[in-house]
Amino acid sequence: MGEATVTQAKWRLVEVGRVAVFARGPYIGRLAAIVQIIDHKRALVEGPSSDKSKIVPRHAAPLSQLSLTAIVIPDTPLAVGHAALKKRWDSSDVEGKFFNSTYAKNQAKFARRRELNDFERFKAMVLRRQTRFEERKALAQAKAAKA
Repeated sequence: MGEATVTQAKWRLVEVGRVAVFARGPYIGRLAAIVQIIDHKRALVEGPSSDKSKIVPRHAAPLSQLSLTAIVIPDTPLAVGHAALKKRWDSSDVEGKFFNSTYAKNQAKFARRRELNDFERFKAMVLRRQTRFEERKALAQAKAAKA
């Protein structure tokens, strides 16, 4: 018989220590770590953030409300306590890694755009037009020099 090879899946796994962002529910936008997997639809999560307004208390959250990130707190034991999780959270610099991710930067960009007033949207439109004009002018000059 031939040899079977087992490879790791490419998607993000629901695992103990995986950091997730709440996409829906009362804690929307907050970070939490998976502490224990309850069943195929729920996990025990806790978010020991350094900011008081972003703390997520330990509770069972449906996986449908969570968006898994690429950040994993290494060697997290099953059902780790609050103090130990907080220590691992801080040593792994979870919040720093998340806020430097492209996902968080895009979320901040879209949030900023939603807060613009009419005049600020107009100024952004004018800047986009000017940028587009300069790019096309440079491209035309490059084509003319090449020909």
